[in-house]
Amino acid sequence: MGRGRRYEEEAHLNLKKVFAVILVFIAIIAGIFMLKHILTKAKDSKPIEIINYYALYENNKWGILGTDGNVVIEPMYQEMPILIDNSKDVFLCTYNINEEDGSYKTKVVNSKNEEILTGYEKVEALENYDKDGNLWYEKNVLKIQKNGKWGLINLNGAEISEIIYDDIKTIKGIENSIIVQKDGKYGLLNDKGTTILKPEYTQIINFGDDYQNGYITVNQDNKYGIISSSGDIILENNYEKIENIYSEKYYVIEEGGKQQLIDKTQKVLTENFDKIKQIGNSGVVFEKNNKFGYMLFDGTVKIEANYEDLKEVTADILVAKKDGKQGVIDLDQNEKIAFSYKNISYNSKAGIYVADDENYKSTLLNNNFEVKLFGIVSEINTKDGYLKVKVEDDYKYYNFKFEEKKSSEIFTNNKLFLSKKDGKYGFVDSKDNVVVDYIYDDATELNKYGYAAVKKDGLWGSINSEGKVIIEPHYNLNENLKINFIGKWHLGLDLNMNYYCDK
Repeated sequence: MGRGRRYEEEAHLNLKKVFAVILVFIAIIAGIFMLKHILTKAKDSKPIEIINYYALYENNKWGILGTDGNVVIEPMYQEMPILIDNSKDVFLCTYNINEEDGSYKTKVVNSKNEEILTGYEKVEALENYDKDGNLWYEKNVLKIQKNGKWGLINLNGAEISEIIYDDIKTIKGIENSIIVQKDGKYGLLNDKGTTILKPEYTQIINFGDDYQNGYITVNQDNKYGIISSSGDIILENNYEKIENIYSEKYYVIEEGGKQQLIDKTQKVLTENFDKIKQIGNSGVVFEKNNKFGYMLFDGTVKIEANYEDLKEVTADILVAKKDGKQGVIDLDQNEKIAFSYKNISYNSKAGIYVADDENYKSTLLNNNFEVKLFGIVSEINTKDGYLKVKVEDDYKYYNFKFEEKKSSEIFTNNKLFLSKKDGKYGFVDSKDNVVVDYIYDDATELNKYGYAAVKKDGLWGSINSEGKVIIEPHYNLNENLKINFIGKWHLGLDLNMNYYCDK
């Protein structure tokens, strides 16, 4: 008879499992220490400072200023350097200028004033202008000349087009749209050098106010057509004329001297108007006998041509003008905003109507036409989602719901914030502790580079993000439309030139 077992036999130790557990435990401990080290290092380390660049003017010479307040290139050039992209140290300089015959030379230098992008007869910027006449340049691309012909190069030095063209220019007000000329004909490139249209046309015109809307083309027979931004044909070159009135579906053409509205397949509107001013959501704003009305796409006149001006600003809502005053109506001519204003504008991104009176004081309304605020609008920043409005004697900040916000809620990266007390300005931190005493007659918030302008006894100076005085107030900037500082340097009088100086 076998003996019964009252107890389990003695267990044998599994050394492999023990070692595995120990190794895992060690790995966890090491990971904790490593993570702690990384977090401590990240906490103690300073963020990488990105330097942007601006033109600098001093003693009748031009150089380059960094946004850390330091001079990058000492003023030495006769003409203002061109900064194609102020985040890159690529500066186009003009020299050896001959006023008598108009000749000049150009070169491109970096932040060490070393010449780059060499081997060309000329290197020039592709300049452009917006609708207000403000100068800007096509980014990341320059035009180059070799053997009398022109091509394109990017800021990294790569040739992105053939150097075969007689001339290269831009379409006014439209980015990423580069016109090339060869043998008297015109073609189109984008800013990557990609050919959209070969040089086969007598004219290439923007369609709308964005390159993504496409282009109007005119062929050798003086016939008009439309292409997309990628060069696909939208309308063949079969028309006497095509007006630059943008719509995704409809087009204003001219036949026999008379405007018509068409889509891709048929004529839509042909009668009861002299001109079409705008293609809207449900129809068109039309002109007849020097007055404006609204006609639906089926030809029904919804609003007779009785207004001095008419513009659809959002779906079926129009800013209208009568008796010299502007108001807002719908397609049934219900008055949404009274005809009491000199000017009414609508910001579609913010969803805000701004109605200005004769004294440029504004009434701000929401999309429901509810009056939300009175004041003088200083800024509508759709990127960061806020309004800056002068209410009585103070500037205040609001979100697009018209909720008032502290400056610390708007400028979340700033260390100091403008504050006013007893008619004087100072600066506080995010907890409202006073860092800069209330001693200034006027001041600005810190700009994105960490400098604020301060005014005392009629003169301007600057402080940094720590509240330290960079330059005591001594500039008279009464004629400047905008006050801004980088270090001791202030923004120049001509905003279109966008330079800094010390005079």
